[in-house]
Amino acid sequence: MARIDLGKITKLSPATVTAITSDLLAQDLIEGFESDEPKAPLSRGRPRSLLRLNPDAACVIGIRISVNAIDMSMANFAGETFLTKHYGFDSNTADRDNFPSLLVEALRNFIAEAGLSCAQVREIGVAAQGVVETESGMVVWSPAFKGRKIPIVEPLHAAFDVHCILSNDTNMITEALHWSDPGKYSGTFAVVMLDYGVGMGLYLDNHLFAGASGTAAEFGHANHIPGGALCRCGKRGCMEAYLSDYALVRAAKHLPEDTDPKNIEAGVEGLEALIEKAVAGDKDALDAFAEAGRVLGYGLARLLAIIDPKRIVLTGAAMRAFEYMEAAMHAGLQEALVADLRQNFVIDVLPWNEDFIRRGLIAKAMERLDREYTGPAKAQGASSPPHLEPATAS
Repeated sequence: MARIDLGKITKLSPATVTAITSDLLAQDLIEGFESDEPKAPLSRGRPRSLLRLNPDAACVIGIRISVNAIDMSMANFAGETFLTKHYGFDSNTADRDNFPSLLVEALRNFIAEAGLSCAQVREIGVAAQGVVETESGMVVWSPAFKGRKIPIVEPLHAAFDVHCILSNDTNMITEALHWSDPGKYSGTFAVVMLDYGVGMGLYLDNHLFAGASGTAAEFGHANHIPGGALCRCGKRGCMEAYLSDYALVRAAKHLPEDTDPKNIEAGVEGLEALIEKAVAGDKDALDAFAEAGRVLGYGLARLLAIIDPKRIVLTGAAMRAFEYMEAAMHAGLQEALVADLRQNFVIDVLPWNEDFIRRGLIAKAMERLDREYTGPAKAQGASSPPHLEPATAS
């Protein structure tokens, strides 16, 4: 847009807008170009001079780690994703000894495929399933790994000398929602994802909340019934043991509650088959979804009583069956929570889109990058960011 439009939006004087944009132009963070808008007939003067973010000012990488999969995305400074890549690995053998080097090698190949040098990457954001410690940069436990305490941040920082963050994948969905629609998703709200596992993201008082060590909001591994159904984490009675894909299949097939989740054929195909049975009116499938809805209602009641969110977002692959869970969920809420505490919130059900996680990673990385470029160091004349060469793949 033009400088005059920036002044109208920000309520800043023309002189201030000119000073700020001159600094940004000098740092190559924005660039100027002439508008290609058609001029009015017989009008005089040059075309309007416009400004835009310089996409080549820097790039960031988002990495999602899930069972048997590493998904990488690269975005430029304009926030445009221009390269994505899927790498497979064996979750049954991945541990703290072998996974970090595997991840570093995959990332080197990804950067090379983009036609960039490692120095042109300014931020790396990683989202993982399971229990994540943001402070230590480790995945404490995840179904994506055989072992525990998998270091992620330190190996990446050592290999690429770049700022890196690690977060739970549902936290990044929360970031993406706030980034895409801050008018709706701000203040205090929660995201619950029902999928391969059960995750939660919390946005409290306009900030993503991760707790003291970064493991906050582990909704899926909060206990629902002491000594209850076996969870993938090895404990019994977790919320996940009643709400995840394997829990739904286990309930519909009337398998014993101590059946090991590893021996249950669930995943995308198993959940899809169960939904198809529910659509066809299969009683076992319908009962399984209804019971899961009731458990979800109990869990949401605890959430409402503790943090009083104005909005709760439900997403994940299981939301394709929400119509079979909804009535029981509301019944569970009503049974578990007094009316006064369940009056002032809204439930949004969003179709599952894994792009939420990628967008959240990019948003978080861009947010920190912006703080770096506009902080005291830049005001004192720090060096400009490196330019990117055009990518060779898109």
